[in-house]
Amino acid sequence: MKKSRPTPKPAQVAERKPEPPGFVTHECEADVSEGLENIAWRELKTLFEDRIESSPLPKRPGVLRFQYMGNLWQLLRLKTVQAVYLIEQYDIPRPKGLLGDQHFKRLLAQIARVRDLSPADAYNSFYLSAAGSDSAVMTRIKDELAAKLGLTPGGEEGDLLVRLRRVPQSETGWEALVRLSPRPLATRAWRVCNREGALNAAVAQAMVMLTQPTPDDTFLNIMCGSGTLLIERAAQGAAASLIGYDHDTAALDCARRNVEAAGYAEQIKLRQSDARDLTLADKSVDVIVGDLPFGNLVGSHEGNLELYPAVLREMARVARPGARVALISQEVRLLESLLDESKVWEKAQVIRVALGGLHPRIFLLKRN
Repeated sequence: MKKSRPTPKPAQVAERKPEPPGFVTHECEADVSEGLENIAWRELKTLFEDRIESSPLPKRPGVLRFQYMGNLWQLLRLKTVQAVYLIEQYDIPRPKGLLGDQHFKRLLAQIARVRDLSPADAYNSFYLSAAGSDSAVMTRIKDELAAKLGLTPGGEEGDLLVRLRRVPQSETGWEALVRLSPRPLATRAWRVCNREGALNAAVAQAMVMLTQPTPDDTFLNIMCGSGTLLIERAAQGAAASLIGYDHDTAALDCARRNVEAAGYAEQIKLRQSDARDLTLADKSVDVIVGDLPFGNLVGSHEGNLELYPAVLREMARVARPGARVALISQEVRLLESLLDESKVWEKAQVIRVALGGLHPRIFLLKRN
């Protein structure tokens, strides 16, 4: 079962700041949904080209470590990552060394560089994440930070997130990671309405990118829910048509609120209909995306046994030959078996993704 969490506030981003004279190189790290590292790296290289270099440190699932040359503000443009951090290494044997005057001033300067990226009132609380965070030393560090920063110590939902850990593959030295935004980048400002089980926006953006969008696409989102996939596609650029269907009036009302908040009310059309009986002409759609019910928070496995085959048949009816499809589902065995039996759908790729304690798959398909 997916665990319900409080809806976090959207990240606040300041107006664009001018680039400093010359390029400054920053050590950074990005949290990514495990399984989507290559897509996030592709976005980094597309946006910043030779201003991004991969770190020589060992790679870990769900993490991208890189050197970035330029204004940190530009990293807030990333859409396929969960969060980005500025990293500084401290030549200290234990965290207690951070309380020394030189190291503590350096930590405050690191935090100040991050706070300058957002409006002055974006930060009210902070959270220090570290092993032994309740120890006497960590408590002293938190007290000193609270006094110098004017922020209230908080829980994991704190606006300013600071992580302390040992330098990877080093017996000495610690590093501090400061998140670049008050909230994760995956927490979109347009999400004014949320629904239980709504798709993570960074994962939705990755799905959109995997469909290789073009300005000529007629783009269909079946079971559109709160509108995440539609809004992320609209943010990617022009399309001939963006259409979302859902049978639930409450879901459509939620989607309308989000679409309006995102500024795409003119581009995105929302319609009420069952995904098994769409009001679309045969062979009229170029791209289909969907967050199918997992059978946990939404739907049931028994219901999916009837729903999934019917949805695939209806998709085949409305899809043009060569149409691209991206579906995400936890019903892996069911969908795999249906696709193996299908003469209509060609399975191009299956990507295992870590998502809120679950491991659904993104299925990339092509209409024969």
